[in-house]
Amino acid sequence: MDPVLARRQLIDRYAKLAQRVGYALLGVAIVVFFIALATGFPSPLVVVITWTLVAGSVVLAPAMVIGYTVKAADRADREDDWR
Repeated sequence: MDPVLARRQLIDRYAKLAQRVGYALLGVAIVVFFIALATGFPSPLVVVITWTLVAGSVVLAPAMVIGYTVKAADRADREDDWR
């Protein structure tokens, strides 16, 4: 197997894992938000909401960019269209 393709697959695997983690963190933030809404926004829940939103965004944003980059590289290989 081509080492470039192998490396690209590894990067894609990590990007997909990071996307799952990022979306999971954002999902936790949403669930905790509604729990906090029902209980009057106690401080510990607000801290959990804030940190899961921050961590989810920090993990998810680069993972999405890297994922799209890998897809674009695969498409460029298939179409032989490297500009």
